[in-house]
Amino acid sequence: MGDAANVLQFEHVSLAFDGVKALDDVSFAVNAGETRVILGVAGSGKTTVLKTAVGLVQPDSGRVYLFGQDITRMRERDLFDLRRRVGVLFQEGGLFDSLTIEENVAYPLVNARGGAPEGNVEEKVTEALRFVELEQTLEKYPSELSGGMRRRVGIARAVVTEPPLVLYDSPTAGLDPITANTIIALIVKERDLRNTAAMMVTHRYQDGHLVANFRYNPQSGRLEPASRNGDGTRSYRSTTIFMVMNEGRLVFEGTEAELDASRDSYISKFVKR
Repeated sequence: MGDAANVLQFEHVSLAFDGVKALDDVSFAVNAGETRVILGVAGSGKTTVLKTAVGLVQPDSGRVYLFGQDITRMRERDLFDLRRRVGVLFQEGGLFDSLTIEENVAYPLVNARGGAPEGNVEEKVTEALRFVELEQTLEKYPSELSGGMRRRVGIARAVVTEPPLVLYDSPTAGLDPITANTIIALIVKERDLRNTAAMMVTHRYQDGHLVANFRYNPQSGRLEPASRNGDGTRSYRSTTIFMVMNEGRLVFEGTEAELDASRDSYISKFVKR
């Protein structure tokens, strides 16, 4: 039985494609406002975790609970409302080339159940693009934007419904370090302003480090180091947990300090020493 207090919960989840284990007895739980940073080599199961989390693929065994509801064998049509509470940033942004930026960001709003738009679509789209500092791009098409700008539009689309959980699939892949840091700053901003839970697949240790050690200051509009108490704990609410996947198995789950301290030869590959 899933814990209703958890945003997302995996219980002994296993999944194979053509006889090859994609997930192997994976268990974890994500709380509200918590960020999970998922590291691992290509093919280790990182993206499969995200797909399983929203029922795009079903496990062969184990249970998946989304917002306290068992979605393990849930029918596609019954998943619709639950999925609308989850924002997703696909690899490379995943925008529709034939739609304007405004239409791309509006997509989750105008494709609500029954086709009825949710609230004031134009206002919400403008607000979401303002959130990522791209409100001037409404009438443009994805091909007219840089890679970093398209990724920011992808974030706007992912958060336009103000979901309590957002999944980020390699949000900084292929971007230069400065643009990548801008993307992470937006992820931290979303977390801190709305107490959003997040799961972020990444190859960059630096991405996780920024999420774990910085907070968004709404007064300055910038990231700043998170202050610490005398015992070394952070004095603000967010929690960042690192997960390392290897051949479908969750081989590490813990804080950044615990990750840094690991002497496991595989896990240490993902630590900046």
